[in-house]
Amino acid sequence: MNNFKKAKGFVYRNARPLDLARFRFHFENGSADEVLYALSFYQNDDGGFAYAIEPDNWNESSTPIGTWAATMILREIGFSDTSHPIISGILKYLDSGKDFADGKWFNTVLGNNDYPHAVWWKCDGAGLPADNPTVSLAGFALRFADKASALYRKACEIATKSVAEFMKNPTDECHTVRCFADLLGYCEQIEEFNLFDINAFRNAIIKKVNETICKDTSKWAKEYVCTPSFFNFKKNNIIKCIDLKLCEYEAEIIRNAQLPDGSYPVTWQWYTDYKEFEIASNWWKSDIIIGNMLYLRELGKI
Repeated sequence: MNNFKKAKGFVYRNARPLDLARFRFHFENGSADEVLYALSFYQNDDGGFAYAIEPDNWNESSTPIGTWAATMILREIGFSDTSHPIISGILKYLDSGKDFADGKWFNTVLGNNDYPHAVWWKCDGAGLPADNPTVSLAGFALRFADKASALYRKACEIATKSVAEFMKNPTDECHTVRCFADLLGYCEQIEEFNLFDINAFRNAIIKKVNETICKDTSKWAKEYVCTPSFFNFKKNNIIKCIDLKLCEYEAEIIRNAQLPDGSYPVTWQWYTDYKEFEIASNWWKSDIIIGNMLYLRELGKI
């Protein structure tokens, strides 16, 4: 049985409806409407997202990270209808000022502590403003908010300041680098974009992506490290700027790392006493499968 068939079997037996809809969209001509319908059940009345849409955080109140996770799914399926309640709701949440301070949205929020969560989502204090997910959410607002709105002006200010800081002193934290890559992808979709030098920003992103990839390939698929597939996102084609031999090497690792049930190892723990990690881990496996199959397809391996 080949990698894809085994992976498909695991998804159909184990995935949440949202991830099954994503899988069907990418590999079985499923509709975007199926994905949107499943996604809508993770959205709160304030427009933000919650309910373990990011499986390591089970907070039932909206969070910037949960909302960021929803925006990634919208990008993944290429959905851009600003009149849809999912997008208009996200814009409402971002415009509300909730979970925002010092020019940034929070990475962790106090409410996380009331629900099962990984140790990195534990919140000390009122909340932690951070570039992850701020710069990605700012990109979403630049792409979709009304240009006459206060939210659009806020996004312009955030993006301009964040990119200037990145160009001077780029981060080494892989999740934050990916958020900056998200911002690049949004900006490249905007006609006549002139907020900053997008070509210089793109070159800086490519350089930092290549520097961020873990050079010790023995850790790939075994430890939580940054690999080429971490940046596989067709909307900005960053993957095409990584050494092809390195990408193909990871493809072979992915093929060989598949478990007998069709899934792949989850290479992290919560480092807490919450037993819900076992459930979250199983949810993550379908998400990992989707990412791996998209990566293999991008490289012509399936």
